[in-house]
Amino acid sequence: MQRRDFLTTGAIGTAATALSAPALAQERREWSLVSAWPKNLPGPGVAAQTLADRITTLSGGRITVTLYAAGEIVPSGGVFDAVSEGTAQLYHAVPAYWGSKSKGILLFGSQPFGLRADEQFGWMAHGGGQVLYDEMYGRFGIKPFLCGNSGPQWAGWFRNEIASVEDLKGLKFRTTGIASQMASKLGMAAQAMSGSAMFQALQTGALDAGEFIGPWTDSALGYYQVAPYYYWPGVGEPSSAEECGVNAAAFADLPDDLKEVVTQACLGLYNPVWTEYTTKHAQALKTLVEEHDVKVHKLPDDVIAAMGAAAKEVMQEYLSDDDELVRRITESFIAYRDLVGGYMTYADNGQMNARAEVFGY
Repeated sequence: MQRRDFLTTGAIGTAATALSAPALAQERREWSLVSAWPKNLPGPGVAAQTLADRITTLSGGRITVTLYAAGEIVPSGGVFDAVSEGTAQLYHAVPAYWGSKSKGILLFGSQPFGLRADEQFGWMAHGGGQVLYDEMYGRFGIKPFLCGNSGPQWAGWFRNEIASVEDLKGLKFRTTGIASQMASKLGMAAQAMSGSAMFQALQTGALDAGEFIGPWTDSALGYYQVAPYYYWPGVGEPSSAEECGVNAAAFADLPDDLKEVVTQACLGLYNPVWTEYTTKHAQALKTLVEEHDVKVHKLPDDVIAAMGAAAKEVMQEYLSDDDELVRRITESFIAYRDLVGGYMTYADNGQMNARAEVFGY
């Protein structure tokens, strides 16, 4: 090689090296995920860690996500604001916690007598729900994704048996979201608090009853030790979606391939999380009944009917809300529920009823 060729090649190589190092450094992002849950809490705490790991892995390390449990950077109830303000890039929580921002947000997580886990995802993906979800959260500088679902929640843990609607009046009851609005119309004193605080309140009598998630998570928190009566069905939350909120500016700054990584990491987690809940709930319920003598009771029919009437009142208020976006979200949810619900009479409901009645093997 001639000296001139060497110098030319070396100059190009040096320039390329000088350019590539900053470019590579720019490509790598360190993101914080703040969670509404204790670290490794069965169910949502595990799912939050899985989400952080997925984004890191699928991005090939171009986005490294570090999980911070509730209280490590901000308290459980502060994760939405932390991401909205840019203190963190991601949060993992449930929409049921953000009703103070707008009650329209609550419909994306759960609705009394509303959507099952598969229907909730169907509304978002095929019924126009995601467009409304983006519009609502866009008010707060957040890009939202559903990333899991606990499946049907339970009516709750009660210190005493429930025989009629009258037994609900004045009952101090832990719940969240639209279910709390339904409970209030029935004369219950609805209170929002963390899962661990619910145990302490049941133990001391500050609460008479409460619902959190379902057998898997609830048994880990020990509710059966302080409230022996476990009631179903959880009509207040036929499913409860978990969500990842991404700081909108941070998301917009990503190249297209990394936007897709974050999107698919979230959406791709929905079914694995939901089916894990279903499996672990079934296993945990068996243990609660057989080893801990938990009494499983169905809510009386008149109580379910009264809850339905109260939920209808709440939805009528949503349909006449001053906020036009809240009205559109409510109309979209009800239209999708009625459409798919009509079909389910012949499809999933028909299959489940037949299986329960005959089983065959």
